[in-house]
Amino acid sequence: MTLYEIRNVSHCYSRGRHRLQALSGVDLDVRRGEFLAIAGPSGSGKTTLLNILGLLHSPDEGTVRFNAVNVAHLTERERTRLRREHIGFIFQTFNLIPVLTAYENVEYFLLNGTAPRAETRQRVVNTLDAVGISAQAGQRPNSLSGGQCQRVAIARALVRNTEVVLADEPTASLDQTTGLAVMDLMKRLNQERGVTFIFSTHDPRILAAAGRIVHLTDGRIMV
Repeated sequence: MTLYEIRNVSHCYSRGRHRLQALSGVDLDVRRGEFLAIAGPSGSGKTTLLNILGLLHSPDEGTVRFNAVNVAHLTERERTRLRREHIGFIFQTFNLIPVLTAYENVEYFLLNGTAPRAETRQRVVNTLDAVGISAQAGQRPNSLSGGQCQRVAIARALVRNTEVVLADEPTASLDQTTGLAVMDLMKRLNQERGVTFIFSTHDPRILAAAGRIVHLTDGRIMV
């Protein structure tokens, strides 16, 4: 089943009088349950494409369908709800809240929900356990290693039972051994839970873990 259907998507940024073409006529289908890598050098448009897939940006041209819904037809409130309930994000800089513990960083994304407190706690505990970080639940980010911080970030992305996780250079801030361990974790969660992972990277050793690789150069998918 197709999760994303991207057709003829283009996007550019204005820099004063200049316009930077980030994406040009991109076509892409993503199947549910894929472990997909978007590869390309810096400036190739990887982050822009992830932002469009995450409904953070709207393309200047083209259509984006998520679960067969044309997102251009949604209100901003509907887009926000869709993003909050179905899409998780992982960043290379972790983006954890420094004053909160690992548990609280994950719990934070459930506090606006309607689930009973006990159910919320159990979901957080289960998610932390799934990523192998439950022993560090009471620690703040400054006392965690880079790999542990990224595991907390992965738990945060998964705690809402999201359908897809978008990971922008998720191993860039990690050493090689830790980066491979994080990729192995994401691959296991993909296989065991069926979560779709779409991540960007230019590291060929990390790309070896991908089920499919899409090559992006100068804003275009190369086939």
